[in-house]
Amino acid sequence: MDDIYRRLARRLDELPHGFPSTESGVELRILAKIFSPEDARLTLELRPIPERADTIAKRLHKPEAEMRAILEAMAVKGQIAAFPLHGARVYVLMPFIVGIYEFQVDRMDAELAEMFEEYAPTLVNTIGGKTPALARVVPVNVPIKAQAEVLRYENVRDMLAGARSFRLMECLCRKERAALGDPCSHTLETCMAFSPEPDAYADFPLGGRTITREEAFAVLDKSEQEGLVHCTYNFQRQQMFVCNCCSCCCGFLRGVKEFGAPHLLVRSNYLATVDAETCSACGACTDERCPMDAITETDGVYRVDDVRCIGCGVCSVVCPTDAIALVPRPPSERTIPPKDIVAWSFKRAVSRSGPFRALAQFGTLAWQARRAMRPPG
Repeated sequence: MDDIYRRLARRLDELPHGFPSTESGVELRILAKIFSPEDARLTLELRPIPERADTIAKRLHKPEAEMRAILEAMAVKGQIAAFPLHGARVYVLMPFIVGIYEFQVDRMDAELAEMFEEYAPTLVNTIGGKTPALARVVPVNVPIKAQAEVLRYENVRDMLAGARSFRLMECLCRKERAALGDPCSHTLETCMAFSPEPDAYADFPLGGRTITREEAFAVLDKSEQEGLVHCTYNFQRQQMFVCNCCSCCCGFLRGVKEFGAPHLLVRSNYLATVDAETCSACGACTDERCPMDAITETDGVYRVDDVRCIGCGVCSVVCPTDAIALVPRPPSERTIPPKDIVAWSFKRAVSRSGPFRALAQFGTLAWQARRAMRPPG
């Protein structure tokens, strides 16, 4: 039985995100917890591109109705993704992070939490050890000082403004810490998925609830008041989620702060600054507020460490004298994310495997994607 999980682990490790092996084999125990041997075998046959059930059934020589039922059952268990695309229901092999693990939000228990904590140092340093970074910080909704163009990927509200469907879910990271007996005081429902497709979550197989755009904006506002950091995929367009993260539980911030993974989360292109003239030295920006401990006080004067600052802006929300502002970082310190998930995946594959193997992989995937999305018949 171990062989099927070893094969699935290797398959997941071939994806741009990575799924490294360990001496203890904890990654195999995690897969055995999430997948039955039968589900693992079928997962090995799926592709990291959207495919309809009839396309998969034809390729695997299975009846379409039977294949659709199996795929839907796997989607309910968070083993694969299922969603509408261009009017069709499609299914796709997901990476472990962000993907399979986050889909276990309704199945989280102490056993899975303990295994993940054992695996986290190896996993996070693999995912966060190669460029481009997996995720990026998006600043809170505050004015940006100085003349600067605020690009869409630097404004979470602009991302949501173009979406037509919204889904609010519980934070997996906080559920994991609670399962380990270390609950977080922050709001549990803060993770959002969004889609340009209408009614995208009408048949959503996992947890959460569908909300309106106005409710989504209200979640962002509440998260900012709580000092949570907006994080999303590190590419410019077609974003699909925003996590509102705390440094005590959430994987992105823990990966940077606790595990020292340099490319798990890239900071925003902004930097917090403190105006000494208007600062009242109240300490609201430092007292369990800054997620990276980037603001320090010496003799009543507060300063921002521009190396530690991730440009999230949560410090500015609570400043009673508006002494804290976000300013653009110098051009030499700014990062431009890949244009979309395809460009991100290719650059990531080049970083992990080299240009020739990446070209071979993505050339095949592009051909498969065109075939998979052709209309039936």
